[in-house]
Amino acid sequence: MRVRVPLAAALVVLSATALMPTVAAQIPQPPIVLRAFAVNMTNVAPGLNNVFEITVNNWSTAALRQRLITTMVDKGNDALVDEMRKAPVNGRIRIPGWTGPDPQNYRLGWDLRYTWHEALPDGGDRIVIGTDRLMSMWEITNRPRSYDYPLMFMEIHMPKTGKGEGRMAVATQVTFDKKTNTIGLEQYSAGAVRLNEITVEKK
Repeated sequence: MRVRVPLAAALVVLSATALMPTVAAQIPQPPIVLRAFAVNMTNVAPGLNNVFEITVNNWSTAALRQRLITTMVDKGNDALVDEMRKAPVNGRIRIPGWTGPDPQNYRLGWDLRYTWHEALPDGGDRIVIGTDRLMSMWEITNRPRSYDYPLMFMEIHMPKTGKGEGRMAVATQVTFDKKTNTIGLEQYSAGAVRLNEITVEKK
């Protein structure tokens, strides 16, 4: 089942009104490491219930953000994927505690192409991460419907004190509604991956 999710909750990341990246006191300057316990609410990659380790070496620039917006609006989702794959590697996400067969290299992880940070009005921090997702050889060879949903996005909110929380959309397309002038996410499956007990530390 396909579910279209408004970007207001998950990906105002590409919104033209997003703030310039600033670093609040509780978030150290990169490189930083975030750890989050993921609870998968989708039927895609059910084994993702695990602790994620997210390393951010740099924040994406405002210029890259604008380029991604323009590419997506003018040329569509496929062009956005291509443009994102050209972006500098800003970090890495992996599942260090993955057990059993690992054909998609979850233990080793994969590169992050979009890492955005901004301070929230209440003094907390908002972090948005995006990249093209790993696909199995079967998915690449057979090209089921999920093949058309090649992106992964994550939004994390860190409060002024305590641990953070967030959401991750595992298999998505980014869409643009010209009537409402809004950006949205179309997910391959219902639900999302919840990110709980998020901590951040200097690498």
